[in-house]
Amino acid sequence: MTQYTLYGPALSTYVRTVRMILAETNTPYELKAVDIFSDRDPDYLAKHPFGKVPTLEVDGETLYETCAIVEYLDTVVGNRAFTPADPMGQARMRQIMAIVDSYLYAPAISTITIQRLIVPSQGGQPDEAAVAEATPKVKTALAAIEAIASCSPYLLGPTITLADFYLMPVMLYLSKTPEFAAVTDQIPKLNAWWAEVSHRPSFLEVIS
Repeated sequence: MTQYTLYGPALSTYVRTVRMILAETNTPYELKAVDIFSDRDPDYLAKHPFGKVPTLEVDGETLYETCAIVEYLDTVVGNRAFTPADPMGQARMRQIMAIVDSYLYAPAISTITIQRLIVPSQGGQPDEAAVAEATPKVKTALAAIEAIASCSPYLLGPTITLADFYLMPVMLYLSKTPEFAAVTDQIPKLNAWWAEVSHRPSFLEVIS
């Protein structure tokens, strides 16, 4: 039986993305924590030379980059259930994933989430200028996804895809910040989508 070991902190959005796919497919795995805020562990750097998370170990072979991990898992344990069958649907799925990676994650998580949730929890004061600069970037990225998505009820139609798993953990953290109302006030389709997917069992399992 294939052994899967997932490296990364349970609170990481990308780790949660991978864990949702493992939960959806009832795939057993071991989660090993990685402290992304400390000096890089040489043992972990041997698995992921850039020191990021997550990394998936499959029978001793390592795979990193979330996009590669989720497509691999969708193929080997998901029977491609989370990838649209048509070429345009596949392209749209990867387009949304790329928007999350390239345009949404940094302002939403690295800036707004860190400044609003992490910094105060450690006794610090949020960098209001950084938050103010990041907020319109988040709004632009979400508007771009809104323009692509059908949200009927999932991002690309009646079947959940890897794109949904990519966006859900980011939306969760944003929803805990004061900026959430401002960045979601003009995306009615995504708001309806969020109301639907935020109750999905695999999502509730990985955030518990």
